[in-house]
Amino acid sequence: MGKMIDIETLEHDGSFKAYCAEPAGTPKAAIIVIQEIFGVNAGIRDKADTLAADGYLAIAPDLFWRIEPGIELDPDVPEQMQRGFDLFGKFDQTQGIADIEATIKAARSLLGGSGKVGAVGYCLGGRLAYMTAARTDIDASVGYYGVGIDGLLGESHAIAKPLLLHVAGEDGFVPKDAQAKMHEGLDGHPKVTILDYPGLDHGFATQFGARRNEEGAQRADGTTAAFFAEHLA
Repeated sequence: MGKMIDIETLEHDGSFKAYCAEPAGTPKAAIIVIQEIFGVNAGIRDKADTLAADGYLAIAPDLFWRIEPGIELDPDVPEQMQRGFDLFGKFDQTQGIADIEATIKAARSLLGGSGKVGAVGYCLGGRLAYMTAARTDIDASVGYYGVGIDGLLGESHAIAKPLLLHVAGEDGFVPKDAQAKMHEGLDGHPKVTILDYPGLDHGFATQFGARRNEEGAQRADGTTAAFFAEHLA
């Protein structure tokens, strides 16, 4: 359903690839799909295809392009999981937000200069979705099991548009104390909603593989769909 497109950097010093899935008719809005540490793999592309089938222009930028373009990893393969961690350690998150901002700009252009743009991210992408909400003019953002958000609470005052966070109760990468800090820092925020998924682990809403929990994924994705329908209309 989708195709690869080129997106120019904000600095106009280069370009990077992004997977772009287009709806059958006029897009309702655009949604940036923010990768995990495994690159724009089959699961992320399928997320974009699903959003396109629901009427959105979906764009998944290759955020690891400055390290190694075209990375696609399978988290169910231990060596590839470790490769993802290695890439995460090399990744410049501030530059990643700049590339997301460039993708937002490109999405608005593809929409004809008008229309809203949202973002949804997973794992590393969940963290970046939070940062995108705080640092860009995105219209609505969703983060699934974002890592290290408790360390970014000082940016919460800058969140001006709706942000939805899905938190796995038994997340091995987001411990209970970090979850508690997120609630303490964000529950009173008028633009932020946190939904907890007791008993579920990191990656429960992945499209494919051993990490997926069908009931949890359907619940979270249904809530996300309603959130975007409300805030990107």
